[in-house]
Amino acid sequence: MASEQDVRARLQRAGQEHLLRFWAELAPESRAALLAELALLEPEALREHCRRAAEACARPHGPLPGLAERLRPLPAERVGRASRSDPETRRRWEEEGFRQIALNKVAVLLLAGGQGTRLGVTYPKGMYRVGLPSRKTLYQLQAERIRRVEQLAGERHGTRCTVPWYVMTSEFTLGPTAEFFREHNFFHLDPANVVMFEQRLLPAVTFDGKVILERKDKVAMAPDGNGGLYCALEDHKILEDMERRGVEFVHVYCVDNILVRLADPVFIGFCVLQGADCGAKVVEKAYPEEPVGVVCQVDGVPQVVEYSEISPDTAQLRASDGGLLYNAGNICNHFFTRGFLKAVTREFEPLLKPHVAVKKVPYVDEEGNLVKPLKPNGIKMEKFVFDVFRFAKNFVAFEVLREEEFSPLKNAEPADRDSPRTSRQALLAQHYRWALQAGARFLDAHGAWLPELPGLPPNGDPPAICEISPLVSYSGEGLEVYLQGREFQSPFILDEDQARELLQPQES
Repeated sequence: MASEQDVRARLQRAGQEHLLRFWAELAPESRAALLAELALLEPEALREHCRRAAEACARPHGPLPGLAERLRPLPAERVGRASRSDPETRRRWEEEGFRQIALNKVAVLLLAGGQGTRLGVTYPKGMYRVGLPSRKTLYQLQAERIRRVEQLAGERHGTRCTVPWYVMTSEFTLGPTAEFFREHNFFHLDPANVVMFEQRLLPAVTFDGKVILERKDKVAMAPDGNGGLYCALEDHKILEDMERRGVEFVHVYCVDNILVRLADPVFIGFCVLQGADCGAKVVEKAYPEEPVGVVCQVDGVPQVVEYSEISPDTAQLRASDGGLLYNAGNICNHFFTRGFLKAVTREFEPLLKPHVAVKKVPYVDEEGNLVKPLKPNGIKMEKFVFDVFRFAKNFVAFEVLREEEFSPLKNAEPADRDSPRTSRQALLAQHYRWALQAGARFLDAHGAWLPELPGLPPNGDPPAICEISPLVSYSGEGLEVYLQGREFQSPFILDEDQARELLQPQES
């Protein structure tokens, strides 16, 4: 272990000697823990990290000057549309996706390094229950979608296949996530096909470039953003593991979208048939000022431009069809070839520029008292997973319907958007639509028919509560055999047991 003298010298070179200011007060075990943590921080890299954080925070925020002239929508030939394509084209995409899954060439990769702080919980978001009748967590819903898509691909191609699940965690989420998966028997997935790994942490920094102590013996650290994926892939030899398994295509997604379709065969097939090395699912922006990044081109190069970087005038621009010119909202749902990820980790990752996130960071004051700030006091530097789009040789976007594929969980109740309530409503509304399309009718508690309302009011509950297990249907397929011409009383859960029961001959 590095000595106190060595660590002091390293901190002096980095301009961060204050991190040992409580040294005399620390017990031997606390001193050892602090030295071990500080010894991992390279002086030159630490000095540069703090300098860049302070400089980035000092830059003026808001729309980037001159951006409007450099901005263009993606060319139409590089954009696929799930809902606006003819059935034969969509069938061809889906069949290609299932073919690749059946060949064991597709993996999914979950970005799960963040905690549920904004939700008001201390555990990882994937463990959250939004209040579904089944009480399933986000992790369980996602695991069951993997099992279903494996089953569908296997049935189509007469084989057994595996979609490996890679889960990028952080120091804060790895332990609870691994324990949760073990407690739930990995949701009946083979543990050998669930690979968890940690992203790196970076020190939180004050506005004037000083590393923050969260305790007298501990530096305030934070995950390096979802763009920390690329260093983590290299750190833990994940691409080598994918190569051993024969994986060629990777679906990367964020943990908090309750509607996410893991290893979506339509998306995978579209990207493969387009010869893409990198792709992004997008949804049409709901309104010009919606706070989502826009997938577009800057100087002819694909990238995501943050909503805060686009001027209001540019955000309002209309295309010839009357829709927003810049309407491709980024939803953190991406396709990569393994070859592209390898090129990023070997060549392009050092070129990624970190972004500033101004946060409330607990700290110890000069007297050693713990302070929980009421307003932002520190900088966390993060890289974004989408910042690699500009390195792609063949980038594509794939537009999907928001009501079918995107409802993020970010805010605690009683927030108006992106809350447990809106996530729950989005999933139950989707399942209600699927059930109606399959020919089901619903009754209230008194046996009266409930109205059929396929178009639901915004943020409203469907007339009937109907939850369909992902193990029964991945995207609404195959439900007619269970639901056609039948009446069900709300609330209704169609799980595997109920599905088997509905297939039994009915007594006359």
